[in-house]
Amino acid sequence: MPEGHTLHRLALVHQDLFGGQELAVSSPQGRFAAESALVDGMRLESAEAHGKHLLHHYGPDRTVHVHLGLYGTFTEQPVPEPPPVGQVRMRLVGRTHVADLRGPTACELLTDEQVTALHARLGPDPLRDDADAERAWAVISGSRKTIAAQLMDQKVIAGVGNVYRAEVLFRHGIPPLTPGNALDRQTWDVIWADLVELMHDGVRVGRIDTVRPEHDPAITGRAPRQDRHGGEVYVYRRAGMPCLVCGTPVSMCEYQARNLYWCPSCQA
Repeated sequence: MPEGHTLHRLALVHQDLFGGQELAVSSPQGRFAAESALVDGMRLESAEAHGKHLLHHYGPDRTVHVHLGLYGTFTEQPVPEPPPVGQVRMRLVGRTHVADLRGPTACELLTDEQVTALHARLGPDPLRDDADAERAWAVISGSRKTIAAQLMDQKVIAGVGNVYRAEVLFRHGIPPLTPGNALDRQTWDVIWADLVELMHDGVRVGRIDTVRPEHDPAITGRAPRQDRHGGEVYVYRRAGMPCLVCGTPVSMCEYQARNLYWCPSCQA
């Protein structure tokens, strides 16, 4: 599932390509036809993201909410408008570009009240200027749930997924099953600051890189990572491979229906 940096990057792209324009909005597939008709021809005022949620604001009580889920994709291409290919849930046509949405978990039209409720139920997003890290700390420090579980809970922190979870815990030597109420405040501040930096970098370059310069392939001489997700990482999807820092085989287990990765030595 795309992590938060992907949605923020999409919001920036859509703001650049379509912001301020009156768009032709349609649903070639038909599943979003009634809703798209209500915003067709309206001006896209802004595009934003909160966690893994993308929001296109057209005006009062006219916000299109998209959650890509596991299979959703947005593709953008220059005009002229091509025939739809595949199951296109929503199509946007602006002055210079066309964007097609396929396979999302959610594509719906929300009122302003519903948008407010969506923001309220999501935790602070490290990529948003209005993020309140104190709010997340209050939840984490008051719970016996593991830090691994809480980092993935979108009501606690919005936008962090399996990759950022594994990597930020490794980077600071934190055992993933540590209870939240066993963390000290200084450790939490370091985690939050690192998430802010790593995720902003993800928006900038379009992939997740978490390896520090001294462990980069260009420095160590190791082969670059070969993975469809791209990016240089320490433990994510490296089960059984040697830790890039200490050489211990990386561990993995299924935890709350997701794979959890860590180094048993660096995160002892």
